[in-house]
Amino acid sequence: MSRRTLEKSFDRKKSPPKTRQVDLQRFSPSFGDSPYFDPLKTIAKSFSPYWLACIPLTAIIVVVWNTAAVAQTEAVDADAIAQLQGTLNAIWVLIAAILVIFMNAGFGMLETGFCRQKNAVNILAKNLIVFALATIAFWAIGFSFMFGTGNGLIGAGGFFLTSTDPGTYGLDPFPEGLPISLYFLFQAAFAGTAATIVSGAVAERIRFVDFLVFSLLITGISYPITGHWIWGGGWLSEMGFSDFAGSTVVHSVGGWAALMGAAFLGPREGKYRDGQINAIPGHNMSIATLGCLILWIGWFGFNPGSELAATENVPYIAVTTNLAAAAGGISATITSWTKDGKPDLSMIINGILAGLVAITAPCNAVSYLSAIIIGLIGGIIVVFAVSFFDNIHIDDPVGAISVHLVNGIWGTIAVGIFTFTENDAGQRLGLIYGGGVGQLGIQLLGILCVGGFTVFFSSLVWLALKATLGLRVHPEEEIHGLDISEHGMEAYSGFVKESDVLTSSSFGSVSGSTADIPRGSEV
Repeated sequence: MSRRTLEKSFDRKKSPPKTRQVDLQRFSPSFGDSPYFDPLKTIAKSFSPYWLACIPLTAIIVVVWNTAAVAQTEAVDADAIAQLQGTLNAIWVLIAAILVIFMNAGFGMLETGFCRQKNAVNILAKNLIVFALATIAFWAIGFSFMFGTGNGLIGAGGFFLTSTDPGTYGLDPFPEGLPISLYFLFQAAFAGTAATIVSGAVAERIRFVDFLVFSLLITGISYPITGHWIWGGGWLSEMGFSDFAGSTVVHSVGGWAALMGAAFLGPREGKYRDGQINAIPGHNMSIATLGCLILWIGWFGFNPGSELAATENVPYIAVTTNLAAAAGGISATITSWTKDGKPDLSMIINGILAGLVAITAPCNAVSYLSAIIIGLIGGIIVVFAVSFFDNIHIDDPVGAISVHLVNGIWGTIAVGIFTFTENDAGQRLGLIYGGGVGQLGIQLLGILCVGGFTVFFSSLVWLALKATLGLRVHPEEEIHGLDISEHGMEAYSGFVKESDVLTSSSFGSVSGSTADIPRGSEV
């Protein structure tokens, strides 16, 4: 091979071929020279620079618009959720109000069954008319006295339910708060319950008109004033007094009024004679038992409904309520069985009611075990309370004072012992949870103050009625029965009555009555 040929071959090995350089340029082009952007360059030439500047501006507008739409949607969803929750709260409280109103049927049956057949119409009439009276009195002035804006002692403003401003009655606007109309209905049911408690304790000897007048005054004035102290933002609530559903506000108030009424009326004819306590059994324990069961069911509106909202606390309160009722019935059965040798049905009934009354104040803030203990103690207390009032000659035909007053006091005290939570209203821990005697002391103060005012007011009214209208029916009318003397009808027309024999032997024949023909005694 010649030298020239060798030199050419050496030069080719030193430098890469030209075709390789072209390939590198094709596979590593610059951004601007890429053939993939040629269509975009062609389109861009069709627009002026001003149009091209609008592209990022449009993108910004789209992003802002979308963000605003999302925010608006979230706001709409929040409003819808609030409306839904408010509606659910209203529906639940309406159902609870209906349950509490239906308790009037339970009271009517219970009291009628515990009393004699000759007074059945009178007792049923009282229990029916009392809610009508309570509704009107509470609508006119009671609701405003209890919840109206006033001072620490009494509310004021919005009488006759004329105000449309929720703040007038201490409510937040819907949906955060309940509608005024619904709140009134729920509270009116509670007011009627307080007056109904009185009916049982004064049964079988009070004049019908006196009971009507007293019911108007207690539901229109006395009950709302003491209720304002606790539930209306009054001075007791400011101190931290706690009564969730009304052991004091409803039951003790009705019990104090009942106690004074029974004391001023005196016992029924033949109840206490020659130093002996003579039992006067009820005529129909079947309807008394049914009345107890109706009350037990109605209490699930009374206590859980006092939450005033559809929250997770509602079922918890229902369970504590049920446990206390069951425990009260069991302990009362055992106590009466041990004390008297027989399991007394009337004591089973009153034991269940005692447990319900006792748990009413602390039902939202005690453990399940504490609820059972509260009910057990309530069932024991009611048995001995009935005997106590008999021994001091306070005649209470249905045990209303023992159930509602005594166990209303016990339930209010139980708040200061068994409460395991603290809240924004100033309520402290109970005694057994390290809270000391602070809450217990406040509870005792509230019991004394509410009781003192109710006793004072009730005594004035009973004395005034006794001096003007005459509080008690005549002995002859009592023997005949209030159904005939007060209402001119009988609940069990044609049935044998004890008044037949008693009237013939003690008072002689009474013209125009079934007492003209002795037919035996009532069973």
